[in-house]
Amino acid sequence: MLSRLVLTDYRNHAATTLPVSPGFVVLAGDNGAGKTNVLEAVSLLAPGRGLRRAALSAIARVDGGGGFGVAATLVDGDEIATGTLASAPERRIVRINGATATANALAERISILWLTPAMDRLFVEPASERRRFLDRLVLALAPAHAHHSARYEAAMRQRNRLLADEAPADPNWLTALEAAMVEHGAAIATARRMTVDALNERLAEAPGGFARAGLSIDGGEEDGLSRLLAEGRRRDAAAARTLVGPHRSDLIVTHRDKGQPAAISSTGEQKALLFGIVLAHAALVAERTGRPPVLLLDEVAAHLDPQRRAALFDALSGVGQVWMTGTESALFAALPGDAVRLHVDGGQITGV
Repeated sequence: MLSRLVLTDYRNHAATTLPVSPGFVVLAGDNGAGKTNVLEAVSLLAPGRGLRRAALSAIARVDGGGGFGVAATLVDGDEIATGTLASAPERRIVRINGATATANALAERISILWLTPAMDRLFVEPASERRRFLDRLVLALAPAHAHHSARYEAAMRQRNRLLADEAPADPNWLTALEAAMVEHGAAIATARRMTVDALNERLAEAPGGFARAGLSIDGGEEDGLSRLLAEGRRRDAAAARTLVGPHRSDLIVTHRDKGQPAAISSTGEQKALLFGIVLAHAALVAERTGRPPVLLLDEVAAHLDPQRRAALFDALSGVGQVWMTGTESALFAALPGDAVRLHVDGGQITGV
């Protein structure tokens, strides 16, 4: 969890320093004030492209020096930072305790998960969105998942390029790339399956209050992947992509108590299912790693009545560090007295 956050030339935040504490951190302010920008900055302290998946060059403040910085001190004293330089706006720099590191190494220091309004349609979006969500869950429990995913994707991209060339591809090189895909693909599939199994156990025991989800994985664990890749070279060349492997799997979510797919559940039920998964995952991360997670919840209380908001805050209490945004501070009146309450206005934050 974070004890201090520093933003430099980050979107509309020129220079912001936030001392925070474990528990709740509330950012209130008008639309466009810069609340979600803060959550996005925190999300970039984990591997990946953050909760908006924005291009790095789009993040630097318009009137700034051309680059941006996000730095944090963790409660255990570690210091992590990421950002870009004006001379290389699309090259991400990561430092851990002052030393240059890879973005994947951040997963060993901090676990971050987020829910945004754009995720309300997760269960009816293409499979790629659910797969990305699942991989974020996996990463918090198995930091090596980032390494295996990167190596698998790199090998697959090279294979696709070779198959797309007009000149016949070197079969030995294709075989080597496919062997790498099989090796790292097996690790990816295993980590996903173990995460889903662990979440299902916890969700089955979850108390009432939020809809309980049942999870499964469809595809991506093909037996004989090496053979399927070798036999499918001509097919994949025609399709201009690889058609088998863990990059084709889908996270299947059902409403456990109703026995129906999440995709046909009501909007409210889908939100409750998603939140139930996040709560179960947060508890699992704390239990398995001894490292409470950081949850970023954008506008999560906006459409809840006071009773449901109170139930939500009660469920979140003690699960880690919870950052929440809202347009009205009154939405968070039921939070405990030690919650950090901040007001955001045009990139300026008061209440620190």
